[in-house]
Amino acid sequence: MSRGAWVLRALALVLLAAPLLAAPLCLSAAPAAVAPSLEQRLRGHVETLASPAFGGRRPGTDGETQTLRYLARQWFEMGLESGTNLPGNPWFAPVELVAREPVLSRATFTRGRRHLLADERDVFVVTSGVRNLVESAPVLFVGHGTVPSRTELAGRVALLLDSKSRPTRALRGRDGGDGAADGHEAVGRLLDGGAMAVITVLDGARSLDDVAMRRRKAGTALAGERLDNEIEAFVTPDMADRLLGGTPAAAGQALAAAQAEADQPDFTPRLIGATATLEATSKETRVRTHNLVGRIPGRDPEAGAVLLVAHWDHFGVCADNGAICPGAVDNASGVAVITEVARQVMAGGPLRPQGRDMPERDIYVLATTGEEMGLLGALAFAENPPLPLGRIVAAFNVDSTGLVPPGGPVAIVGRGMTPLDEEVGRVLARMKRKLVDGQAANAYVRRQDSWVLMQHDVPAIMVSTSYADEARLGRFMAGAYHTPADTPNQVNYAGMADDVLITTELVRDFADPRRYAGAGSPLPASPPTNSRRTP
Repeated sequence: MSRGAWVLRALALVLLAAPLLAAPLCLSAAPAAVAPSLEQRLRGHVETLASPAFGGRRPGTDGETQTLRYLARQWFEMGLESGTNLPGNPWFAPVELVAREPVLSRATFTRGRRHLLADERDVFVVTSGVRNLVESAPVLFVGHGTVPSRTELAGRVALLLDSKSRPTRALRGRDGGDGAADGHEAVGRLLDGGAMAVITVLDGARSLDDVAMRRRKAGTALAGERLDNEIEAFVTPDMADRLLGGTPAAAGQALAAAQAEADQPDFTPRLIGATATLEATSKETRVRTHNLVGRIPGRDPEAGAVLLVAHWDHFGVCADNGAICPGAVDNASGVAVITEVARQVMAGGPLRPQGRDMPERDIYVLATTGEEMGLLGALAFAENPPLPLGRIVAAFNVDSTGLVPPGGPVAIVGRGMTPLDEEVGRVLARMKRKLVDGQAANAYVRRQDSWVLMQHDVPAIMVSTSYADEARLGRFMAGAYHTPADTPNQVNYAGMADDVLITTELVRDFADPRRYAGAGSPLPASPPTNSRRTP
């Protein structure tokens, strides 16, 4: 059997052995042709991954099968090996998700002996668990989020004003899939402080319809992850006014007085003479999905590893009319970039004329699932890694690139938060690339997979030309982002190629212990070994 035929057969066996990819895979040999340029390869990846055949790449669907089959074939054919370290699951690391979708919301309130009528136009109740019920609990007004003692909060429902609270992610980080903020830091502090539930008064920019529409989307978590069975409610200003003792003859005055009271520097939480009964239930479904993990073996496995990351997933059908979100920029661009970075490293690349000089450190290439559901694939990797996380000297995430033309400045998402900045600066200077001043790009640090890795003490950043151009990035985020308009024609492929070359040089640099020894470690006194290891 020829070597080419053996490779094709081996790949087919590898892919068909994976539980996910049970469908037949056609691997006919391609005719001889002129090798495509880097920009052409990037365009081919994005147009394929964002095509209708991939259905928006939603985890647990045929779009996942198509996506992982395509990426695994690319990685295998360029010479990567499986990085899962799971003999039963080469290449594909299983990730099981639990999705909970609200199905029932109910609330009743009393003030003294009087029942206050409330329906779906007045209140929306949601739980992070399957079912939660709070019965006849006294309501404690906490203003803009003043947290009293646990004794004062225990057995009570906190009534919180929305207008000046600081936004964060809803109900401990599961936001229903689009990364938008629905909760408040104050909510978490109050629940942690002993409140049975929190009622948020929507007296700011948000409406009850806005919140209900967002929170009716399924919230997702890793299977086995401990979820507190928390309950949260949202009420209109009119409902809050009645809870606070307002009357039709003086509508709005009770709430206005409470708002003024909360603004006082000596504000103290107080009972308002009302009780709340809140009930919410959710429907639970399970989704089996996968991370894809490849590895470029280094010459010295004891020298540590560099991690290259991009999320492959998107939303699938994402509009009421059944339209698909193709996710070309977010994040077909990212997996295209890491695929071509791996190819550059394997082949030597234009910046390394010496040819196939394998790195000293291992390089892991990770395509994560569930990023759009709350960075869940990265969390699964961090909690069950194929190598000790302490061995990773640097991780580079690529997310939503190709928004700018080539030659522009570079930004670090996560700047000042890891020990990597100084060496990144040296690499960029060597490439004669300008690093933008300041930390404006850090506005996105919690919205991408590096954040999860950082929380597990892995030094992880994004280095990107797209995040250096706030105007272009802002237009994308306000326009095509997470909509059916995120199509391949949104992508600047020359700009993507720029990011490939930058990321390739960063990966090579950090994979060389002579250039980067690791945080807090002295540089080695002698050059690394010349021993080689067959990929």
